[in-house]
Amino acid sequence: MMKRMGFEWNLRRLMASQDMYQTTDLVPKLAEYGVHLSREQVFRLVTQPPQRLSMDTLAALCGILGCTPGDLITVKEVRRQVAKPAASGETVSAAEVPPARRVRVQRPEGL
Repeated sequence: MMKRMGFEWNLRRLMASQDMYQTTDLVPKLAEYGVHLSREQVFRLVTQPPQRLSMDTLAALCGILGCTPGDLITVKEVRRQVAKPAASGETVSAAEVPPARRVRVQRPEGL
C-alpha cells in the first residue's frame, strides 16, 4: 500500500461559524487586508480546496476568521491501494473513493 498525504479544506465550515454564509461576504473583508480577488475567485476558494494559495491570502483568511492555518487545513494520510496483477492476468482496480455527497449549510433559526 502506498502512502499519500492529502488535506481537508475547512474554510466553509469556519465561515459558517462566523455567520458568513455567502462567498461574497469574503470579498470586502479580503480587500481590507490588501487581497483583491474577484467574486468568482473567492467562490472557488470557498467551494474547492485550493491547490495553490498565496501566503497573503492565507494570512488574510486567518485574520478574518480569527484562526490559524492549522484550522483552515487539516492534513491527513490518504491510503491508496496500488493495482496488483490478478491470477488471471487482469489488474485489480484501485480502492474506490466514496461518492461525494451534497451538503447544504443552513442558517441557525432566528437569523
